[in-house]
This record gives sequence, structure tokens and C-alpha cells, in this order.
Amino acid sequence: LFQGRQECYAFNGTQRFLERYIYNREEFARFDSDVGEFRAVTELGRPDEEYWNSQKDLLEEKRAVPDRMCRHNYELVGPMTLQRRVQPKVNVSPSKKGPLQHHNLLVCHVTDFYPGSIQVRWFLNGQEETAGVVSTNLIRNGDWTFQILVMLEMTPQQGDVYICQVEHTSLDSPVTVEWKAQSDSARSKTLTGAGGFVLGLIICGVG
Repeated sequence: LFQGRQECYAFNGTQRFLERYIYNREEFARFDSDVGEFRAVTELGRPDEEYWNSQKDLLEEKRAVPDRMCRHNYELVGPMTLQRRVQPKVNVSPSKKGPLQHHNLLVCHVTDFYPGSIQVRWFLNGQEETAGVVSTNLIRNGDWTFQILVMLEMTPQQGDVYICQVEHTSLDSPVTVEWKAQSDSARSKTLTGAGGFVLGLIICGVG
């Protein structure tokens, strides 16, 4: 299955055009306006690179695309894109279930936000944590929004309070999501107490 994919990028007033040529889901050649020529990505693309670069009219046509197509498209959708703001959704959870005082990863999953610039910070008992913080690259969701995972290496102690704080241009103030370190027995007592409270309300309501 052969595919051709065209992409336009805008940065600081400049336009970049990228055309990718794909066979069986593998890119084998591309034209990059920043380079001004066709380049093979795999050995399969070597013959195409030599042939296409020998076609002067084709090269001139591709080199004109940033101004002819990319700039035009950006002028149409750019203002709407620049004004678009989508607030992030934030969720915090450990990477695996385990007892206290055992090494684990606490994952802050931030998703469905736009634009892509975002700041995610970790706090432990009110103090910012910078050591042991690992982040994925920005991930595109395919619907003009992004997601990112920011993980904190931890050895939780009973009563520790971890906070993931997210700052984004769509927010008036930072969003914070809290995770408290609890032993299984403490968590069980909390759930039992909550269940008893709900049951009491039901009985009172029936009575």
C-alpha cells in the first residue's frame, strides 16, 4: 500500500513543507523544504531520490509549496488555531499496587489539552520534588489535543501527600490533584466507614 502525506509547519513566521512517501507503513523517501531536495529515508528510496532530484521542474514546484500552499492555509486557520484553548484533564495514580515503603512510580496523566505548551510539577508534603521526575515527550492525540505522562519515583510513607500541579494557558489558576499514601488497612477502614455512613443514610431515609 503506497501513501503520500503532506505536512505544513509554521514557526516564527516561517513555513516548512514536508511530503512523506510511505510504502507498507514505512516511510522510504521525503521532500523537506528546509533541505530543498528529495531525500531517501531507507534504501528503497535511493532510486526515487536520484530520479526526482534530477527533475528540475518538479524540484521548483515542491520548493514553492511553502509560500503557495502552507502560508495560504496558515493565514486561513492560523488565527483560529492561535486563539483555541482546551483545558487539560488530570489524573494521578501509582503505576502498580503495592505496600507502603516500597519503591513505586506515581503517574500524573495530563490529557486533552491545547496548545501543547504545559508545565507539570510534583510536590511532596508541600515541597517541590525535582529529583526522580521522568516525563514522556508530548503525545499528539490526533484531534488537535495533546497528552503527557509525568512520573515521580517514590517510596511512600504513611500519611505522605503527593500533589501533581498543572499550569496551562487555558487555566486561570493551576490545577492540583492530590494522592495520599495509605496502608491497605487504613484504606479499608476508610472505605468501610464511608460504606457504613451511606448505609446509615439509606436506613434513615427508609425509616
